[in-house]
Amino acid sequence: MAFSNSNVTAMAQQQPYNPWSLPDSFTIYNFAPEEIRSFLHPHWHNQKAPHPMMYYFFGLLYTVIGVVAISGNWMVLRILGSFPSLRTPANMLVMNLAVSDFLLMITLIPECVYNFFTGGPWQFGDLGCQIHAFCGALCGYSQIMTLVFISYDRYNVIVKGFNAAPLTFSKAIMFITFGWVWALGWSVSPLVGWGYYAMDGMLGTCSFDGVTPDMNNKTHILSCFTVMFVIPVMIIICCYYFIVRAVFHHEDELRQQAKKMNVTSLRSNSDQQAVSAEIRIAKVAIINVTLWIMAWSPFAVVCMLGTWGDVSRITPLVCELPVILSKTSCAYNPIIYALSHPKYRECLKELYPWLCIVVETKKSSKHGGDNQSTGSTKTEASATTQA
Repeated sequence: MAFSNSNVTAMAQQQPYNPWSLPDSFTIYNFAPEEIRSFLHPHWHNQKAPHPMMYYFFGLLYTVIGVVAISGNWMVLRILGSFPSLRTPANMLVMNLAVSDFLLMITLIPECVYNFFTGGPWQFGDLGCQIHAFCGALCGYSQIMTLVFISYDRYNVIVKGFNAAPLTFSKAIMFITFGWVWALGWSVSPLVGWGYYAMDGMLGTCSFDGVTPDMNNKTHILSCFTVMFVIPVMIIICCYYFIVRAVFHHEDELRQQAKKMNVTSLRSNSDQQAVSAEIRIAKVAIINVTLWIMAWSPFAVVCMLGTWGDVSRITPLVCELPVILSKTSCAYNPIIYALSHPKYRECLKELYPWLCIVVETKKSSKHGGDNQSTGSTKTEASATTQA
């Protein structure tokens, strides 16, 4: 026996040590503490656990995303709340988008950072997991509904022109209220029996159950995918398609008319400035929507694949990466506004001079917001928007 043991020891000592290699027996179930095994989905029981260093890496990612998104959206809310000239109906929708982003971050990021920096597994019980997933769904749904309303407002102002009914404060409040009520109805459904919320594969976050293939969950995931993702994205794309088409069509008409009159342009300086303001808003909205689609599409695809496709393809990393990517959407909005809106930059420079924001040397923008949706001469200029 002694000879046998010495042979085993000698063989073990000859094996190279690799700290990044984990045995196949190191499964998610074995890694999970006893208190969370009761609500750990069976799909993860035999899945190999990621290396422990991955949890600290994700904790760092969540920290960076959280700091950027929370501080950035707080700046947006403070600026829009501090300068009365920026409190327009259209900017109420922008403010609601910032509120959705801000609430999503402060309700999800602290527990994510805590879980991953303490080694990974969920620390707040099954009830905490359900609340965490509900908050993510509620704020995420509010995001997409707000982007739909912003897209419609841009379509209404730029494409319809004088025929458009201007966005008023009462209409903006109605849109915002409807968006939150609609989001609440869809996000609460897993809590009352239609669909499920569950821990994600890395155990540090909770969201939609994308691995249970029963009909209850499959119909819920398919309905959410269709109603809260595909249809809103189609509406947004259609709005901007007509915006771009109207812009190019009117630009062509102006060029033809100017050519007949032997002049360079038919626009006055004031018209040019109004047009520039409207098209800038439209461009920012298009960028926002594009980034939102890029952030949330992988998450939607993984949920559909796990419920309606081959669930064996869903590993802990495949599950967690789209969750992180979806949360980055909350950091895009303040960055885009800081880079794209001269008026926002001026206000940002006044409130936060230490940021060293560069602004254009024009007449002060705080005294006239560029996000107004009215049926005045600005709307007329919007109809002649140039890209």
